[in-house]
Amino acid sequence: MDSFEINKIVGAVLFTGLCLLALNITAEAIFAPHHPAKPGFEIDVKPRASAGPADKAAPDEPIEKLLATATADRGQVVTKQCSACHTFQKDGPNGIGPNLYGIVGRPRASEPGFNYSDAMKAKDGEWTIDDLNKFLTNPKEFVPGTKMNFPGLPRSSQRADAIAYLNTLADNPKPLPVAKQ
Repeated sequence: MDSFEINKIVGAVLFTGLCLLALNITAEAIFAPHHPAKPGFEIDVKPRASAGPADKAAPDEPIEKLLATATADRGQVVTKQCSACHTFQKDGPNGIGPNLYGIVGRPRASEPGFNYSDAMKAKDGEWTIDDLNKFLTNPKEFVPGTKMNFPGLPRSSQRADAIAYLNTLADNPKPLPVAKQ
């Protein structure tokens, strides 16, 4: 092979490298990446107005009034989300949470075989309709230190439906309270 052939091969390699360099510079000029000043994703959330003493949410209606329009059928639909941790059958097994059959009127932390949190064990009394309403609103507020990681049911009508359904899960369901006129 003579030197002219070697020069052509070296020239072709250098020309190819020069073309790739030119393409790279052109591509960076056209498609310049934007690097954020702070790494990560920015989530655009509108801040809530702080709830001052005069800006508190309107109090919920009494549970007695809500139970007048509550149905166990709607409550069964609402409690489907609870079935991830709880069971509802008579003498059913405990899941991540205790079995809820007969919960209305049952002493707190009394389901056999379930390991309740110390906070729940320390809470005396029975599960009344009003206590279930408060617990289902915000479990961690009603029983600080509970192991239950459920944020609660924000809508009072959902809570009333769930309580109406839970009340039917008993051998002798308790009479639902009636709103005073």
